[in-house]
Amino acid sequence: MAKKITYRILTAAAILLAASMFINLPYYVTKPGAAHELEPIVHVDGGFDEKGKLMLTTVRMGRANIYSYVVAKVRDFEEIIPEDQLKGEEETDEEYNVRQLYYMENSKNNAIQVAYRAAKKPYHFKYKGIYVLDVYPKMPASKILKAGDRITTVDGHKFESSEQFIAYVQKKSAGDSIKLTYVHDDKEKTGTIKLKEFNSGESEGKVGIGIGLVDDRELISTPPVTMKTDEIGGPSAGLMFSLEIYNQLTKEDLTKGMDIAGTGTISPDGKVGRIGGIQLKVMAADKKGADIFFAPDDEIPPEIKKSHPELQSNYVEAKKAAKEIGTDMKIVPVKTFDDAVEYLNKLSPHK
Repeated sequence: MAKKITYRILTAAAILLAASMFINLPYYVTKPGAAHELEPIVHVDGGFDEKGKLMLTTVRMGRANIYSYVVAKVRDFEEIIPEDQLKGEEETDEEYNVRQLYYMENSKNNAIQVAYRAAKKPYHFKYKGIYVLDVYPKMPASKILKAGDRITTVDGHKFESSEQFIAYVQKKSAGDSIKLTYVHDDKEKTGTIKLKEFNSGESEGKVGIGIGLVDDRELISTPPVTMKTDEIGGPSAGLMFSLEIYNQLTKEDLTKGMDIAGTGTISPDGKVGRIGGIQLKVMAADKKGADIFFAPDDEIPPEIKKSHPELQSNYVEAKKAAKEIGTDMKIVPVKTFDDAVEYLNKLSPHK
């Protein structure tokens, strides 16, 4: 009898454990990802080779179920992030993914600008249209547009910026209609949308179609550069992209035969910005055998520090993580692209 009861308890526990794998929670779990060599990802036509490696670092992230949530609670170097910290209010999974892909494209464009300017190589932009980041529920655009679409003309007019588009629309009144030409899944389409007044938020009282939008611009450089980033999202590889592009554009090899990893966003003027999950990226770089890791030396604004006194700079977080895992990898603070180049230029060749 006792054996039957024990068996039933174990069977029930196994069923509950299996079921927990399929019950999603409003959280995401992040883990150390990988360090990816950039030379196979970035290609400058006629670019110079490098003896070492420049590497971007990633974080693995997935929606939490009951099992992964409990495991992450007890494991070191696994983090639990509430869903509302990642996604905007009413933002769908599709819109979140589109936003991450846009951040990646913007990061690549910024990196190209920074590297080509530093190498004194020419580049320019070609305006392609208005990129739809998200679509507001219960607004007119939700009937025909999707996140990731590109608006090319409005009432037959082409614009040179999203500001021009907004100004054109706001001259009209609620109930007026506009005809859009847009690209969806690489196919050109047309549609008519009736304007509506916003009832809340920063746009309250204004009329519009109900989209979050940014400029869609193609960067054209000489020599051309291509970047294969289909499976990578977000802006955090900006610094390392810019270093790899610059290294291929210039004769002197920045790597000096070493393996160099890092992270950080990059702005068009070369400033390096804060990213999330840096301790996980330190682990990924160490596992790959990196000699050096660049970490953003960001400054926490006083108002944010006041409300979140526990926050530290990415550099401090990276140093702490490196100490905890006992790595010999050198953690180097950088505020700008120039800081990283200057540091590498001072290194002696690796023997």
